[in-house]
This record gives sequence, C-alpha cells and structure tokens, in this order.
Amino acid sequence: MKVIRLRAGRERSLQRRHPWVFESAIAKGGADPGETVRVESAEGEFLAWAAFSPASQIRVRAWSFDAAERIDAAFFERRIARALAMRERLQVPSDAVRLVHGESDGLPGLIVDRYGDTLVAQFGTAGVERWKTVIVEALLRQTGLKRFYERSDASVRALEGLPEQTGWLAGEGATELTIREHDWRLSLDIATGHKTGYYLDQRDNRRRFAEVVRQHGCKRVLNCFSYTGGFSVAALAGGAERVISVDSSGPALARANAHVALNGFEAARHEALDADVNKTLRALIAAGEQFDAIVLDPPKLAPTSAHAERAARAYKDINRLGLKLLAPGGLLFTFSCSGGVGPELFHKIVAGAGMDAQVDAYILERVAAAPDHPQTLYFPEGDYLKGLLLLKQG
Repeated sequence: MKVIRLRAGRERSLQRRHPWVFESAIAKGGADPGETVRVESAEGEFLAWAAFSPASQIRVRAWSFDAAERIDAAFFERRIARALAMRERLQVPSDAVRLVHGESDGLPGLIVDRYGDTLVAQFGTAGVERWKTVIVEALLRQTGLKRFYERSDASVRALEGLPEQTGWLAGEGATELTIREHDWRLSLDIATGHKTGYYLDQRDNRRRFAEVVRQHGCKRVLNCFSYTGGFSVAALAGGAERVISVDSSGPALARANAHVALNGFEAARHEALDADVNKTLRALIAAGEQFDAIVLDPPKLAPTSAHAERAARAYKDINRLGLKLLAPGGLLFTFSCSGGVGPELFHKIVAGAGMDAQVDAYILERVAAAPDHPQTLYFPEGDYLKGLLLLKQG
C-alpha cells in the first residue's frame, strides 16, 4: 500500500472528516491515478484511506476514515446500498431521483441519477474512474435496472487529467425520456441535456413555486434562465395566466413549449423568448412591464471562491433588474448554484441589489437543493444551491 505523508499541521481537515487534501498539504508520496493510498500525518498517524489524483489540485479524496476498512468491491457495495436506502426513506415524489451525490454519500466524484428505468452517471474523479466497472455492476445489481448511460463530460474531468466519456455502459435504446415530477410530466434527453439530463435539485423548489403562485394569486410570471421550463410549468400549475420563459437556447425553449402541451396547459398562456436575459430584463423595464412573480435561476457563475467577486457583480445586476420589474407585493425566487458563493454572500449580494433598485423585500423562505442531493455535517462545499424567496414591499 502506497503512503501519502502530510506536512506538519495539515492533518486537521481529515481529522474533522473533510474528504479533501490539496497538493500543497502533501510532504511526500505518490501513486497512480485513482489508486488507493494510506494517508498519514507528519508523525505517521493513520488519517484515511483515499484515492490519489496526480493531475488535480485536490490530490487526495478520502474513501474512509476507518483504519480497519478495506477499499474493495465490497466497500462500494456497502456505500451504494447505504445511499439507495436513504433515498428510499425520502419517498421522493418523482421517478427521477439522485441516487448518489458524491462526497455526501462517501463516494467522491460520483454522481448517479435515476430517470425511470435508466441510470445516468458522471464519473468525475480518478478514484471513481478506476473503480467504474465495480460501481456500475453494483448499481445495476442493487437497482435491478438494465440501462446505464455515462455522462462523464463535465469540465472537472479535465482537472483530473481524464478525457470526456459518454455513452451506454449497459443496455441501449432511446436517450429521450419522460419522467414524472409531482403531478407533472417532463421530458429530457440524457445524452444532451444539462448535467445528467435535467436539474433534479430544483424539484421541490418547483413545487413550492407552484404553491406560492397560487397562494398569492400571481397572474404574470417571468421565468429567467428557464432552460426547459420546469418553473414555467409550475407557474401554470399554480394558476398563472401569462408566463414568459427566457433563455438563450432555442432547443431548450422548444422543449419548454412541449412541456406546456404535455401537461395540458393552453399554449396561449406561455411565451418562449430566445434572448439574453439581461437585455430582456432591461427592455421589459423600459417598456413599463411588471410581473407578479419572477424566477432567476442562472447557470453556475463561480465554481470556486476565486471567481466569487466577478460572479457577485453578475448576480447583483440581474437581481437589481428583477426587483425593479416586480410589481409591489410581487415574488422573487432567486438562486445561485455557484459553489464559490455561500449563502451569507448570496444574501449580501441580493441585499445590495435591493439597495441599488431602491426597494425592500421580506425574506419569506431560504431554500436549497432537494433532499436527495444531501449536504453532510463535514462537507460544507456540498451546499452549492441556495435560494431566497422574496416578497417585494409596496
């Protein structure tokens, strides 16, 4: 077994059960990509069994903090079984569920989503790449499913020195699927859709949006960065009379229109606008438009804290414009999925947007990812999606 020895004083994060060790913390030792290593303190004390990533700044990712545990096929069987059992307890109101959520499930770099009868996975690190065959076999066996598609095309693969890989790992057939979410039906393509095909992390927030649209009688709704219109369907289900979906992807907007029809809503109640969100918000303000509810769900703008300052300016601008467009008493559902922007900073950014817009708002709720995308006590980086539901004072 190869040993990674840390620099003096750099063992504290592993002692707190945080799974990452950066290259700068390592005094000596190395291994092949994904190889299991024994991580020790400067004094030789056992800290963790981990996967080694020679190309990554995150050089070591811990599998286990138990010196007696072996990292073998049985280990992955146990971790996957534990993750599946937790999702079973959650009773997710959908046939599309996140089954494995990386570090939060003790499997760093592994994302597995279930869409009906199909599994879709991202193998994002050298460790899970090395154990891919074992992981795939365990998931197929424990779920009883036959179709397994790989979407290892996220940018993090390059940081690990790994090429992009996509395609069927088991089974075959159409990649176009239809799922059930709450009382709605939504379609996706696991080969081309964002992430593994869809944004499952917003599932409960979409349901909550439908509820507050109905509760507050919102008739005019603007969904920005709408992608395929999940929040637009939610708004229509909540009784909105006019919903505008704004996105810069024509194919995504075509699917949004299809979702409106798939769920039995009148096409006349929905408008899909292929345009830049910032320019659209400014044009709507100039035209004197107002909305009863607005969703701002932009893509990731700050993957790390190093990008936070630039991202803060972008988040502030769209929230300022959104607050100005809201009618008095209107609702703003605003999100950040940037890991480099924490909840406190996001609150500060939105507060600054309110100052610039010269409006105040009540914070009705703070929201996060759906519970099948868990955050654990020891891995705060798992808290990537944060949102505020605001009521504009009038």
